[in-house]
Amino acid sequence: MASRPPLRAQNLQEAEYRAKAIFLSKFPSFVEWPEEALPAGQAPFQVCVYGDFSFGMTLAANTRGETVHGRRMEVKWLHKEKELRACHILFVSRSEAKHYKQVLDAVQGTSVLTVGETQDFLAAGGAISLLFQQDALQFEVNLESASEAHLKLSSRMLALARRVVNKAAEVRN
Repeated sequence: MASRPPLRAQNLQEAEYRAKAIFLSKFPSFVEWPEEALPAGQAPFQVCVYGDFSFGMTLAANTRGETVHGRRMEVKWLHKEKELRACHILFVSRSEAKHYKQVLDAVQGTSVLTVGETQDFLAAGGAISLLFQQDALQFEVNLESASEAHLKLSSRMLALARRVVNKAAEVRN
């Protein structure tokens, strides 16, 4: 019989998942995609999840009825790297940490905002890393990765980041 984690740990984990879902659903408001990256017509804005994702239902609930750039948001759980190029936001779970290079290579040359949840994600080439520290969700940004994806991050978003990394220099907030 497995023992259950203490209630405090469960509550912290649930709070972390809720916060990550909220952040992922709000990021599109602070990012500008090139016109050609958005599908023609009324095709949905794709928020994709790759790997184990404990807060998927919360993300789906947070995005239900939301629109981005005039398009309905849609959450997809993906299992094949070849599907990743159709995403606008790609959340890469910590379960895929050993495969970051493969996953990020799969979306190279596209305008996909890559979001991870480990310290190593930015160094691997991801654009945003969500970090839960001191009972609060924070995020770090790799401006070079966002720029290579032809994405413009708002100054308001960058001002809220815990750390912004650029190719030439590292700026601490």
